[in-house]
Amino acid sequence: MITRRNFLRLCTAAGVMAGPLASLLGAQKSGSNRPNILLMMADDLGYECIGANGGTSYKTPNLNRLAAEGMRFEHCYAQPLCTPSRVQIMTGIYNVRDYIDFGSLPSDATPFSQLFKEAGYATSIAGKWQLGMDRTMIRQLGFDEYCLWSLEADEKTPRYRGPTGFIQNGKELPADKNLYGPDVVSDFLLDFITRNKTRPFLCYYPMLLPHAPFSPTPDSPMRQNGSERGGVFTRVKNIFGGKEPKKTQYFPDMVAYMDKIVGKLAAHLEKLGLRDNTLTLFTGDNGTSQNIHSMLGNKEVIGAKGSTTTRARSASLSALFSAGRGGK
Repeated sequence: MITRRNFLRLCTAAGVMAGPLASLLGAQKSGSNRPNILLMMADDLGYECIGANGGTSYKTPNLNRLAAEGMRFEHCYAQPLCTPSRVQIMTGIYNVRDYIDFGSLPSDATPFSQLFKEAGYATSIAGKWQLGMDRTMIRQLGFDEYCLWSLEADEKTPRYRGPTGFIQNGKELPADKNLYGPDVVSDFLLDFITRNKTRPFLCYYPMLLPHAPFSPTPDSPMRQNGSERGGVFTRVKNIFGGKEPKKTQYFPDMVAYMDKIVGKLAAHLEKLGLRDNTLTLFTGDNGTSQNIHSMLGNKEVIGAKGSTTTRARSASLSALFSAGRGGK
């Protein structure tokens, strides 16, 4: 039987690409207790933003716990921009071999989702797509269910407060100013996991957070007309000494909310008794935005997304797979 350590090595080598997963699925296809997969990929979150990596600017207790209880990789590199990384992680092939254009996935690609579906997994994707403007392609790529933004809508449509342009299983969700986009897609995954808890499943979660525009989250300290209320609202000026806050002031809140969602998914797996048999992976698509300054220990790190430096390509990667509490 494959050990936990060898399983992690197979799945995380080369950045969780399709090649190792294909080998794994071939070996495990006939097994009766195949592991579930939860793959989360943050949007514009550099290595320096995670407390487990030495970052001190943001609160990431759930990601820190994932790293402490599982495996944390110190040398994980993505591409410096969104689409190239998304193509690469979906196909397991370096961009020099199959990258076409921004916002496109090669038509002849064999994404890891197809491999899991062929192996009998229930498959889902939720979050940011950005790999083609055709909702019919999602199921052709091996995903049984989906809830996606940046599928057919312009990327200027709201993804956070009052989200629009979200397509779920072929239908566009109605706009609702009281909703928060990251909650919409993460709640979709919770429901998918619940409905498929008795069979092996794949959840691919290319997250919305913490990509710009930097804006308040439902947990940001808010007030309107002197009274607090739920939802996403504008900060009052006195929070920042009577001055309008810089847009980057909301970035820590967005990182914290992203971490909260990671914790929400982990708690749901625990509640359903699925944590021990679920490989949970967290990584990022590229470095932090260039207007974000963070601290890594006592060193200031300036975001470098879009450049060809290490700061633009260094991504956090943590993995947890228990295989039973005594698993090795």
